[in-house]
Amino acid sequence: MKKVGVIMGSDSDLPVVEKCINELKKYEIPTEVHVYSAHRTPVEAIEFAQNAEKNGFGVLISAAGKAAHLGGVIAANTVLPVIGIPIKASALEGVDALLSTVQMPPGIPVASVAIDGAKNAAILAVEMLAIGDPELNRKLWDERKKAHDAVVEKDAKVSAQFN
Repeated sequence: MKKVGVIMGSDSDLPVVEKCINELKKYEIPTEVHVYSAHRTPVEAIEFAQNAEKNGFGVLISAAGKAAHLGGVIAANTVLPVIGIPIKASALEGVDALLSTVQMPPGIPVASVAIDGAKNAAILAVEMLAIGDPELNRKLWDERKKAHDAVVEKDAKVSAQFN
């Protein structure tokens, strides 16, 4: 199975990024986690991205706040899918990071999830890997069924209370 690389621009992003890591673990996805800054350690970020494919990665997840250039630096140096997690880290409440993540030039895409949307970044990465993996596809459908059943159960409780 291909690995997922999770790269954050600062260790201060870890409380959000842990939700991503935990979700990947739930699906038993091999995961590597790094702190590389687009601005403070650009050489390391670029080298990681340039070598990711040959090192067995299938998807890269980039978490960054403020200017959030990390996803773009990673995407510019690989053809693997890159998913950006904009982090709420400034007075602009993460809107700056969201815009920096999604406003990429043609030919260098970075997919994006919601501000602090780490769990969805992991699920999107799993969905990408599941395209060629029937067992992983089944696990995703099992999780969807659990979510469905939980809402149906909540509906029954609320309906019984008021109807």
